[in-house]
Amino acid sequence: MTGGDDVTRFKQWRGGLCKTDRWCVLINADPDALASAMALKRILLNHAHSMEILRINEVTRPDNLAMIRDLRIPVKPWAPEKSAAFSHFAIVDSQPHHNGLFEGISFSLIVDHHSLPPEHAQPSEAFCCIRPEFGSTSTIMAHFLHSLRIRPTTRLATALLYGIRTDTATFERGGSDKDLRAWQWLFRFADLNLLRRIIRSEYLREWLPAFSQAFRSLKDCRGGGVYVSLHHVKSADLLVGIADFFTKVQDLRWVAVSGIVDKTVVVVFRGDGGRDIGRLADACFYDVGTAGGHRMMGRAEFPLAVVPVDVKPADFIFLRLQNRKLRHPRPRDQSA
Repeated sequence: MTGGDDVTRFKQWRGGLCKTDRWCVLINADPDALASAMALKRILLNHAHSMEILRINEVTRPDNLAMIRDLRIPVKPWAPEKSAAFSHFAIVDSQPHHNGLFEGISFSLIVDHHSLPPEHAQPSEAFCCIRPEFGSTSTIMAHFLHSLRIRPTTRLATALLYGIRTDTATFERGGSDKDLRAWQWLFRFADLNLLRRIIRSEYLREWLPAFSQAFRSLKDCRGGGVYVSLHHVKSADLLVGIADFFTKVQDLRWVAVSGIVDKTVVVVFRGDGGRDIGRLADACFYDVGTAGGHRMMGRAEFPLAVVPVDVKPADFIFLRLQNRKLRHPRPRDQSA
């Protein structure tokens, strides 16, 4: 359960809402955010005139597309000119400082499981439930549903299960007894066949040629890792898909997969938990762009212009991966 105080505060907050209000829940769409937005929409049913789910990002990952399609999630793209249509804004699985597209919006509700950096204070005018001890925001929303005695629909329970599964890597990347209890409760209501279908939607057919390039470019790195380099790619989601694939290879401790999206170099990291992969990403690239992550996953991004003109981007990255211990990493960026 969430803390009793959280539930009491939330009940009081919800009881004070006006049924004529038009709500927008604004998200950076991924499985946890999509599921949490669905849950919030259900929780505010009969407590608001309407609630729309709007996303600031383009959804391109195959599993996310399958989730939206198969669970019939009514999510639409955000545009700033739409703001006048709403009287209140909510944000789930993120916080206003996480993305510039959230700036300038006055949020009335913030629910998230990412920690709040000390330099960012909670907005005094908003109801905030920020609980980093939870493995996912879907867990927080499931406990609110349970405490409010709201039985989730099959589609909502399936979505929340997938949100927990994604953010905890099925409890391999973390999670707590609260996440496990939420999983067990939701499991009774979910459609497991539908969940399996979404989980299996990992790759697009158009990605298959990139796997051939990935295998040809494979280089061993010290510490049981490998480096895979692609050239220009349409989306970093392809890099994520390839990195996740390599985590299933026996005896690989970590993998870094790079590609160029427009004029930005993106390096996606995955690891087996033996070392803090977010700190590895930061140690390699902190001085040329943004880098960081969590123990089993990380990411770095930096402008292509940083790479010397006489050096191939793949060689630039590989050298930094090999020489990472020469660096003095700053505190990692948890938003990666």
